Amino acid sequence: MTGTENADDRIRAVVTKGRFESIEAAHLVLEPVMRAIASAVGEHCEVVLHDLSQRDLDHTIYAIVNGHVTGRKVGGPSTNLGLEAVRDEDAEHNEFGYSGRTADGRELHCSSVYYRDASGRIIAALCINVDLTPLQTAQNLLSTLLPSAAPEKRDRELHTHGIAGLLDTMITDAVSAVGRPVAMMDKPDRIAVLRILDGLGAFHVKRSVETVAKRLGISKVTAYAYLDQLRSDRD
Repeated sequence: MTGTENADDRIRAVVTKGRFESIEAAHLVLEPVMRAIASAVGEHCEVVLHDLSQRDLDHTIYAIVNGHVTGRKVGGPSTNLGLEAVRDEDAEHNEFGYSGRTADGRELHCSSVYYRDASGRIIAALCINVDLTPLQTAQNLLSTLLPSAAPEKRDRELHTHGIAGLLDTMITDAVSAVGRPVAMMDKPDRIAVLRILDGLGAFHVKRSVETVAKRLGISKVTAYAYLDQLRSDRD
C-alpha cells in the first residue's frame, strides 16, 4: 500500500455522520459526486466545491467542474451566500432550487449544501449551478405560440469573478432596495443600506466598510458609527 493510499484511508476514517475533518477529506468524498452530477446534467451544469475553512473569501474555490458556466476557476471567490454562511454559522444554510445570476447577466438554477467539521464549524460548500440559457432560448422560440408572463423574482445568489465585483453588486442591489438615489439619501436611508448589507454578511469582505462609505458619499468614520448604531439597536 502506498503512502497516498494510507493518507486516503486516514481521511476516510474521519468522514463520519456527514461531517469532514478538513477540506481535503470533503474533496476526497465529493469529487466523484461533482463529476457525476456534471456528466449527468451536461456542460451547462457547473459544480463547485468551496473551501470555507480558511475564511479567505476572495479565494474559496477548491475544485470546479464546467467552470466556463460562470467563468470562474480554482482560487476564485465566494458568492454572497458564502458571506451569509460565515456571518451566521449556527443557521441552516442548505438551499435548493434558488435563482442565481452570472457576472454577464445569465440566469442560473442553483442548489448549495454546506458541510461542517466535528465541532460544527462550516468548512465547505458544494454548489450546483445550471445555466438556463439553452432552455430560455428554446422558450423564446416557442413564445409566440405559448405566451406567458414570468413572475419577477429576486436572484438569490450572485456569481462574480472577484470579491470586489461581488461587493459592488451587493451595494448596487441594496441601494436599489432602499429605493432612493444616493444623492438624495438622508441618514436613515444610508443606515438602511448598511442594514441590508450587514444582514447579507457583506462586511466580512476586507475593506468593505471603506468601499460602502465611498459609494454612499460618507466618511469611513461615519459608516462605522452608523454600523455601530444599527447593531446596537438590533441587540
